[in-house]
Amino acid sequence: MSEVLWNRLTVTELRALAARNTVVLLPVGATEQHGHHLPTGVDDLLAAEVCRRAAVLAAEHTGVVVAPSISVGLSEHHMSFGGTLTLSLPTLHALLRDVCRSMIRVGFSRILIVNGHGGNMTALNALTTELTAELATPIAFASYFGVGREVVRDTLETQDGLMHACEGETSMMMAAHPELIRTEHLSHAHGPRITLPAESTEPVYMAVPFDRITSTGVAGDARTASPEKGERMLSGCAAALAETIVKDPWSQLEQRPLPMR
Repeated sequence: MSEVLWNRLTVTELRALAARNTVVLLPVGATEQHGHHLPTGVDDLLAAEVCRRAAVLAAEHTGVVVAPSISVGLSEHHMSFGGTLTLSLPTLHALLRDVCRSMIRVGFSRILIVNGHGGNMTALNALTTELTAELATPIAFASYFGVGREVVRDTLETQDGLMHACEGETSMMMAAHPELIRTEHLSHAHGPRITLPAESTEPVYMAVPFDRITSTGVAGDARTASPEKGERMLSGCAAALAETIVKDPWSQLEQRPLPMR
């Protein structure tokens, strides 16, 4: 199996991949509280894992490389719990711009930001447009749990999609990183159901600190989690992401220069 991780490849290998119009996956996660039973790096770890699996699958059809993940995102709403790191929106914008510009300078032109955190979704939709204009390169964006929405919905028993430290995230962590689960806290790992802000149908949006939603730091019910569910979701999300890459969404754009700011 060929290596797919950027930071395990040499400069010669990366330049050769760029010359072959290889796709770069850029995982973007978060470092924030996930209750007492999960580590703070859940969103980062899962986004990176799905990207790695997707790259291996897609590499049978096209060149794919996975960049080092951006492990801190927009997590202001979790700060009251402690253990959380957050960026401001301008900082995330600047960080993504500099990382993507660096990739472009190597020679890559097909970049897909792959998000693993619900709190990043709305911002990344807008920033993708900004980055495309600023860098004159068609930057693409997807959330892995959005691309794999069907397998997530069909696998879970107590919810329709991912929430937070829930049945879904806990199951995937059981499959990918079982050594990081604090099983002694699983019996108390439950909280109210939520809808991700980007998927809400409420007519008015307001920023709500997460401790006003749940005292446990958990939304959803992790007590029904299992590694079998986690493996099914990881595999399904990776397969859906690989299929998206192979379909080449960049080819849908007109072959003309993009505006540079």
